[in-house]
Amino acid sequence: MPRPYLPPPYPPGPERSAELRRRFAEEARSERPDLSALCLLIGAETDGSLDEAGIDAAQQELDRLAGELPYRPDGPRAWAEAVRRLLGDRLEFHGTPGDYQRLESSLLHEVLRRRRGLPILLSVVWMEVARRAGAPVYGVALPGHFVVGFGPARERVLADPFDGGRVLTGADAELLVVEATGAPPDPALLQPAAPLEVVQRVLNNIRAWAAARPERSDVALRAVELALLVPSHPARLRYERGQLLVQRGAFTAGADELDVYADLIEVVDEPAARKVRQEARIARAKLN
Repeated sequence: MPRPYLPPPYPPGPERSAELRRRFAEEARSERPDLSALCLLIGAETDGSLDEAGIDAAQQELDRLAGELPYRPDGPRAWAEAVRRLLGDRLEFHGTPGDYQRLESSLLHEVLRRRRGLPILLSVVWMEVARRAGAPVYGVALPGHFVVGFGPARERVLADPFDGGRVLTGADAELLVVEATGAPPDPALLQPAAPLEVVQRVLNNIRAWAAARPERSDVALRAVELALLVPSHPARLRYERGQLLVQRGAFTAGADELDVYADLIEVVDEPAARKVRQEARIARAKLN
């Protein structure tokens, strides 16, 4: 039976995919998860053309860019300006509204190649380059917009890689939050985002991209299955995986996953569990 046509990127084969997932799970459960490694494994699981040489080349490019930064600038603002001059001004890494419509904007190897991407992937580039150079850098997950921070809370300097690394004033950051939520920012929003939080948000973006394109349910399913490998993942991912499997014609596997989700939520929401089990029965009936 011929395989259905899929527009690029093409997924990796089953053996390659199993190895990538094994490595992803191992890295996600390590004591200090490597953000760039996890993002590149997401890229390889999404884009079958990214082989081991390509993963190595992407890591080497991050190393090379870090080597272009000056030696230990004086303070958080100096770090932010140095990274902006290199990545934003000289190399023209930035984002545009059109980047939200491209899957490549969520894949680290493609962001390094195109120098375009979503705010969170551009922030990953900023963080990984600056970290390699010794900067006190971290991600900041503002609602609807990811930025990077330099330095401790009392000296924190925020920069927006989507805007070429523009250094943000307090008013700029507040405006970003107000535009996204309609409310003034909570200081807790400025706390550093852990690597696995960043990874889950990257996978959420891929799932959102695929959700708007039903013909790419393969991409959505791969993103959900990677997200399930991250410790402390949301239980609802089980439901989403079950729905996607049913959508793709794997009725028995999808129904089984829906039943697992129903078991998980039954204690806290029995009516919802009954509804999900009904969905599982309908899925199984499609086999007849």
